Amino acid sequence: MEPIEALERVVYLQDRGLLPSQKTAAFLKAAEIIRELPEGELEQRLADGTLTELAGIGKSTAEVITQAASGIVPKRIVDLEASTQIPLGPGADIRAAIKGDLHSHSTWSDGGASVETMARTAMGLGHEYLVMTDHSPRLTIAHGLNRERLLAQLDEIAELNERLAPFRILTGIEVDILADGGLDQDPDLLAQLDLVVASVHSKMKMEPREMTERMVLAIASPHVDVLGHCTGRKVSGFGEDQRVVRAQSAFDPEIVFAACARFDTAVEINCRPERQDPPPELLDLALDWDCKISIDTDSHAPGQLEFIAYGCDKAAEHGIDPSRIINTWSAEDLLAWTATHPTS
Repeated sequence: MEPIEALERVVYLQDRGLLPSQKTAAFLKAAEIIRELPEGELEQRLADGTLTELAGIGKSTAEVITQAASGIVPKRIVDLEASTQIPLGPGADIRAAIKGDLHSHSTWSDGGASVETMARTAMGLGHEYLVMTDHSPRLTIAHGLNRERLLAQLDEIAELNERLAPFRILTGIEVDILADGGLDQDPDLLAQLDLVVASVHSKMKMEPREMTERMVLAIASPHVDVLGHCTGRKVSGFGEDQRVVRAQSAFDPEIVFAACARFDTAVEINCRPERQDPPPELLDLALDWDCKISIDTDSHAPGQLEFIAYGCDKAAEHGIDPSRIINTWSAEDLLAWTATHPTS
């Protein structure tokens, strides 16, 4: 394992474990520093013991570099491989059926890696496709994509698809559901995309009737394919150890899921450990309404694409048949479905 490879593996594993982003950034920066060194300088600094004299190389990053350069798998990597591993539980069969991830982010918005890096990681995990769903413009904190930037991203994806075939990067967006139920991107652009995830990110404490109307208006749009993290909640821990960090939005779930069933909009099982959305009782209600389901990582870094296992386990625990999970479908079947949504 080369030093740069080792540093990048640390970044991947820390992202997989949702460890502090500041520490993860330090290893990513160290990889950039080492990559830019003149030929032979790294070896000389290792021999002289002057590696930490480089700005941006501290004790922890130097240790990883030194151990990797010595032909040893760095201890930090060994420890992280064990501590951040996401074992498959009851959802193993569903995981085997998954063909792609429908909700992911890149450095075009608030993700930590390029579209190509995310795609290549998805390939390595056995996916056949990945939908790139960076944020829409109103979410300025996430550097959402305005019209011009989204069009530029579509050009990049087209070029990447020529090089990465038969793997496919499908075009998409996580579009904000505005307070009036409108969608935060031009309709003609939304119509061009392969898949649209619609999510609420603002005014989470709206009065329940208004929130219900807001969500239903978005669900009814012919451009919307998936309702993302429907409650907007944040949690910590799993199972009996789970505690609420941010309360879920209040809305009438019967009406919302009835709308999803009526307009053929899939309900997302968001795999992020801090979301685990929807809660079990709401997922059961969505299933009672015969809603289609998507299992999505909402990944913002390559290592987070492995979060898919969490959602597969949840789906298995609720007895969901893989055939109603839209990302067990081939890309062709998925695109045929997104193209046939009712308009009224």
